[in-house]
Amino acid sequence: MRSIGETALDSGLSVSALRFYDGAGVLVPVRVDPASGYRWYGPEQVEEARLLARLRRTGMPLADIRLVLAGWAGADTDLVRGLLRAHLLRLEEGLSDARTELSAIRALLDRRENPMTTTNTTAPTTAQATAHAAAGTTARLTVWGPELAAALDSVRFAVSADPGLPVLGGILFDIEDGALRVVATDRYRLAVARAGVTGHTGPRVRLLVPAPLADAMRALLSDDAPVLLTVDGDRVALETEAADRQAAGRCLDHEFPDYRRLVSLPAGRRVLVDVPAFREALENGPVRPAVREQDGATGELSVLRVTGEGTVSLGADGDDEPADVGLNRAFLLDALAAGARDRLILELGAPKAPVAIRRPDDEESFSLLMPVRLDG
Repeated sequence: MRSIGETALDSGLSVSALRFYDGAGVLVPVRVDPASGYRWYGPEQVEEARLLARLRRTGMPLADIRLVLAGWAGADTDLVRGLLRAHLLRLEEGLSDARTELSAIRALLDRRENPMTTTNTTAPTTAQATAHAAAGTTARLTVWGPELAAALDSVRFAVSADPGLPVLGGILFDIEDGALRVVATDRYRLAVARAGVTGHTGPRVRLLVPAPLADAMRALLSDDAPVLLTVDGDRVALETEAADRQAAGRCLDHEFPDYRRLVSLPAGRRVLVDVPAFREALENGPVRPAVREQDGATGELSVLRVTGEGTVSLGADGDDEPADVGLNRAFLLDALAAGARDRLILELGAPKAPVAIRRPDDEESFSLLMPVRLDG
């Protein structure tokens, strides 16, 4: 075990930076002394801290760094390479955009000095990055239809539509210990839900179901009856109990990030909210203007603040407090709808840590939302 000071010295990160990344759930120490709060890190975390320092120097957003570290720990080189390529392409595109805008400004200056001067500019092109991995197995199990329908409804909103990261363009079916966990993430939000299964006694099975196929499966789940899920190599099929309807297709040939690592966050402040009232407050309350988030997603921003009475209020523009957390309002409304309860628990940690939306009666079904910077 290494102390936080030794880890800082060996990694090039400052002690305060290590504390920040712990609070943000990016690099969580192996052990925290319950009496002193002192942090201790494992030897393998020094390498992760060095990697984290390099990624931050490139300007990679925390949402992507969390996935890179998860892929690094799981030796998922295809995922890591895909994220690195995608970030490099964004940087190159941003530099090309900057050159185009500066060229246009110079052209305006030339025309101002000489009205006879004309200059043409050309917009930049964009490339896409992909990640690739493969896996296959065989399984046959039964799931209760309404339970699977509710699980898919809870995570569908978090599926990525970014063609540059096809690994996030589906829903993970993770089958283990008599349960099916479905997981989706687009880097800014992550959702996990659980459904019980019978008939599966083998090793853990993980398959990445493309979003259109998952939607077709969801359309089958209209009856209050069990359904049969069959996995055969890279093919998956869901059919009704009477075998009169089926949705089948190939799984995505990618390795999904280690979501168990991504959801291991320090405990935060828990607030029980009345969802209808909270939705109304979000829809009619104060918002910030459209903001540019970590790497391009835009949307109105709501600022959450935990009051001394243990409730959540919305902060007004220019009235920020150090513990305030900024979230994309549309993403938060989606997560509240996916929670499918009149009461949900908001768990808020450090201002840069993901916010969890949990069900009071089901700790295994929840959503995580990445915060948005309030200072830029």
